[in-house]
This record gives sequence, structure tokens and C-alpha cells, in this order.
Amino acid sequence: MTRTLTSPRHRRSLRAISLATLTAVVLAGGMAATTAQAAGSTLQAAATEKGRYFGTAIAANKLSDSTYTTIANREFNMVTAENEMKIDALEPNQNQFNWTNGDRIVSWARSNGKQVRGHTLAWHSQQPGWMQNMSGTALRNAMLNHVTQVATHYRGQIHSWDVVNEAFQDGSSGARRDSNLQRTGNDWIEAAFRAARAADPNAKLCYNDYNTDDWTHAKTQAVYNLVRDFKARGVPIDCVGLQSHFNAQSPVPSNYQTTISSFAALGVDVQITELDIEGSGSAQADNYRKVVQACLAVSRCTGISVWGVRDTDSWRASGTPLLFDGNGNKKPAYTATLDTLNGGTSNPQPGGCTVAVTRSTDWSDRFNVSLAVSGSSTWRVSIQLQGGQTLQNSWNATVSGSSGTLTATPNGAGNNFGITVYKNGNTNLPTATCSTT
Repeated sequence: MTRTLTSPRHRRSLRAISLATLTAVVLAGGMAATTAQAAGSTLQAAATEKGRYFGTAIAANKLSDSTYTTIANREFNMVTAENEMKIDALEPNQNQFNWTNGDRIVSWARSNGKQVRGHTLAWHSQQPGWMQNMSGTALRNAMLNHVTQVATHYRGQIHSWDVVNEAFQDGSSGARRDSNLQRTGNDWIEAAFRAARAADPNAKLCYNDYNTDDWTHAKTQAVYNLVRDFKARGVPIDCVGLQSHFNAQSPVPSNYQTTISSFAALGVDVQITELDIEGSGSAQADNYRKVVQACLAVSRCTGISVWGVRDTDSWRASGTPLLFDGNGNKKPAYTATLDTLNGGTSNPQPGGCTVAVTRSTDWSDRFNVSLAVSGSSTWRVSIQLQGGQTLQNSWNATVSGSSGTLTATPNGAGNNFGITVYKNGNTNLPTATCSTT
């Protein structure tokens, strides 16, 4: 089924995540138990504690808006220029570059202790008129010159480059998009990556696209095959960006974590680069929670960026898709995101207690799951293993069952306990609910 979203012309924002982490205590036999540390109070703090970033997209013309900059500075530690580093903005006339607004965003980010994602070096859209009118060898050379000049100008200041953006078409074919860049030759993506590596050797180089969230989609598989080919042949690529624009017609897919883990298994990082989810209330909050949980479950999912600060700053403003409303107030989706980063839950589970579920040590065939109960000392936790998974071991609680649904109750060791799960081909994180007894 083809996703209904299309790529926006004017684009999205990054966010700095704040995460609270659990400190592992190594037990006999290599098992790990965890005790909760102080929760991160902002998205960037909580994400940092989980070894990730949380970012947002920033527009230069909003840097004079104090509400906007206060939220962005407090909550995010990664910044993406919304439009100011795209081709038409930086090279409005061939070989005449305008760095003003791009430099302004990079300067604001770096002066506030944030990192920067470069977006984007090569793209079929938002090309200046002179580039739109070119073709063949002339266009190929102009594209490579743009990549080289821009990456050189910002060398050493960029965490990750979206080297190539949206090169595959939607639908069931898995084919390349028929763009003027594609018509210069099928190796144009590889050429762009090689030029970017030469110009900025220490930045991570990403391929970025939308409608690549569902593992079963032809477009997702096409991008996967491109990355696999590049890794096999030594073409420089370090990361894949999932734009992840969701709405009622294109919800968070049930196999979203599979998509992330499958790309990660190729030896690249995964970055959720342009996240926004239309909706409101608990439904929107639940969808944000799913995205964050999927990222936290895969060690090579290194960060999440939302595409905008407030709903009114979004290219999808009518769908209220972000974590802050137009007045800068935190929405339920913000609370769900922060609590998930902190390993908690934004809503009490049935029965008056809550349980936080996080992944800790991971091996090739199994992984540890840490669970922390709050709100009661007399609890019963129901743990739902994912398809095929089985229990190997448990600690600090009495756990019954071996597959499917497990039941955990206190054994006098406190409210923090854990289990070791055999993957049996399924790397998804188990879920859990808590009730009092």
C-alpha cells in the first residue's frame, strides 16, 4: 500500500531530546539490573542520557521570536535549517553563493551548544531556475560543484549531511524518481556521496527520504538495496534518514522498528529526521510514544528531529502535528515523548501503578529488558513478549511463564527488576502493564 504523504516544498524542524537513563548493575551470569536515575526534564536532556539527540528544524526568519527561540534552545540539541541550506537558497545563481541565512542558523546553533544537520546537498526539488534548465554533463558537474562548495564551506561544523534527498519514486515499482539529476546517469547518487566525503570527511553522510517507514513498501526496499550496495562496494554512506511524516491515512506502521533495525543491520546509523504526526490528544501522544520506543529499541537509531517547534511553525499547521501548540504550550504528545525517553509512561496503567520498560544489554541471540514500577509496592506486571520470543532468565521479581504473556510479582527485592529474552528472530521490545494487588 502506498503512503499518502507527499514531500513538502517548505520543510520541517529538528529537536533536542532529553532522556533519563537507567544505570546498569551487572549481576552474576552477565545479567543486568537497573535502578532509575533522575529523569531528564527536557527533550534534549533525556535523549542525551540515552546516548541520542533530539532536534528540530529552525527557520532563520523566526530567530527574532523569543518564544520560538526559548523553546528551541531549551528542548533541542540538534538543529536542521528548514530551507536555508537547500540548493535554491545557497546558490541562487550558478557559482554565486549566498551564505547569509545558512550561516545565521549554524551560528545560532553552535553558539547555543547545539549540533547541526545539513539539509540538503542534492535534491530534485527546490533547485534554482538555472539548475532546472540544465541537463546531462553540465548538470552533473554543476551538482557536484554545489556539493563540494557547500560541504567545504561548512566543513567541521556539520554533524550529518543529507547528501541526497528523495531520489526514489512512490508506488510499487521501487524505481528511481525520473528527475533531471537521475537523467545524468544512474551513478549520480554515488557521485554525490563521494564528493561530500572528499569535501567534509568527518561529517556523517546520509540518504534521506519519506514514505520509507513501512518495511514492506517497495520504496523502503529500494532504499535498503541502495544502502546495501553502497556498503558492499565501499561507497561512503554512514546513515539513513527517515522523514516519518504520519497522519490518519499514513499511521506509524506496526513494523516501524523492523525498518529501523533492518537498516541498522547494514552497518549504518538511522536518524528520524523530519518527524511530525498529525492529530491531537492521547491518540497523537500514543503515536509519538511508538516512534520514540522504536528508536530507543535500536542502538544505531541515534536521534530524532521534529520538523518544527510549534504547530503554527509547521508546514502541516492545520494538522497540529508537533509537540508544542501555537502558543508554545506543551501538548500531551510532548509529555508522552519525554516520558518515553525517560523510560516511563505518560498515563497511569490500570490499577494505579506505572511500569517503565527499557532495553539494556543486547547480544546476538538475546537481550535484557529492565522494568521499573512506580506508584505501588504491591504490584503485578503483565509482560507481553513479541512473536517468537521466549524467556531465558529473570531477576529481582518472581516471573511466571516462558512465552507469550509473562506475569511478574515482587519478591522483596524492590520495584526494579528485569528479564532476559531470547530473540528467536524478533528484536522488538516487549510491552508491559501494571496493576496493584
